[in-house]
Amino acid sequence: MIIPTNRIFHRYSQSGFTLLELMVSFALLGIIVVVIAGAMRLGFRSVEAGEKKVGALERLRASVAIVNSQIQSHNPLTFDDDGEKKSYFDGQRESLQFSSNCSIWGGQMGYVVVKYEVGREDDGKMKLTASETFIGTEESRETTLFKSMDDIYFEYFYKDPTEETGSWTDTWTDDANIPQKIRLRMNYKDKDFSMIIPVRVSGSPGQPSAPGVQSFFRPKGPEEQ
Repeated sequence: MIIPTNRIFHRYSQSGFTLLELMVSFALLGIIVVVIAGAMRLGFRSVEAGEKKVGALERLRASVAIVNSQIQSHNPLTFDDDGEKKSYFDGQRESLQFSSNCSIWGGQMGYVVVKYEVGREDDGKMKLTASETFIGTEESRETTLFKSMDDIYFEYFYKDPTEETGSWTDTWTDDANIPQKIRLRMNYKDKDFSMIIPVRVSGSPGQPSAPGVQSFFRPKGPEEQ
């Protein structure tokens, strides 16, 4: 008996896919979806990590510029303490205080007493905060410049005119002079970073260098308020 050709094609067209073929197809489709989702997740994480890194570098660059500008704008002003003139400058290993005409926030004319202090974060990492107090007022502001560091400290350089070489110290004890250079040292993941900033106004602290400025009273620091 001869079966018509059109009936043969009709029989095969109604056979469809088997259950095994469908399961294999769904499994392959699931694998493809998982691979694509993983690649997209990795891409999003890479973009996010890149943005965080760029943001951290921008913050680091801005903080370095702030410290450099404020120290170079140092003015050796003094304040009256029971009839005795004392300098605002105080250099320690984990803190630095000085008077400057460069404010982090700006917007207000005048001199500020800047204080950098090394502190510890909740995770044990080191940070450097900056506080400002406008001379003659009690207005004070504070911000964090550097954070997540393994170590942060200051060093001070002075060379006597009669000597050929100078020396660095982590504590400034010379009340009659101010250092010629200040070095900020930081350690991050076993890598040492340092920036040496020249103090433009060196020598003995004394009368205010700006005209019209007479005398100032010592403002309250953040720890006194």
